[in-house]
Amino acid sequence: MRGRPEPQEAAPYYSRYIDRVQSEDVLGTLEDQLDETLALVGGVTEERSLHRYAPDKWSIRQALNHVSDTERVFVFRAFWFGRGFEGPLAGFEQEISAAGARADEVSWAGHVEEFRAVRLATLTFFRHLPAEAWMRSGIASDNPVTVRALAYITAGHAAHHLAILRERYL
Repeated sequence: MRGRPEPQEAAPYYSRYIDRVQSEDVLGTLEDQLDETLALVGGVTEERSLHRYAPDKWSIRQALNHVSDTERVFVFRAFWFGRGFEGPLAGFEQEISAAGARADEVSWAGHVEEFRAVRLATLTFFRHLPAEAWMRSGIASDNPVTVRALAYITAGHAAHHLAILRERYL
């Protein structure tokens, strides 16, 4: 079952991401974002990718790494629940992930290729998801969430960070 998730399919916090996706076709949105993101980041130089818009903010490299890492987490949750696993999943601490990634030590081209690879894997997963799996749910970060909501959260989270890149970095 596709279509927009209902409010009860994810914690209220995630509405900030779900609401960024206007389409009923989340797969189309995810596909469009791949091209849009690659076009946006393709013009960023290695030097510029280390830019921070404020001293305490992430660099462009760290921001794109965060998008890739977080997408992995959301899609793993969708995999876990979509395949019928029932155990709850722990929360994701973005600052721990960011520190562990050491993203500024990875080339910009490496980050761009990583985003591309992660998004292609995301698309492959959701394209092959059985119809009944879209409404399966589980507990992640101490909150119930459906697979369908996770697809929208994935797209909305990327849209959120692309907007920040455009507005504050580029």
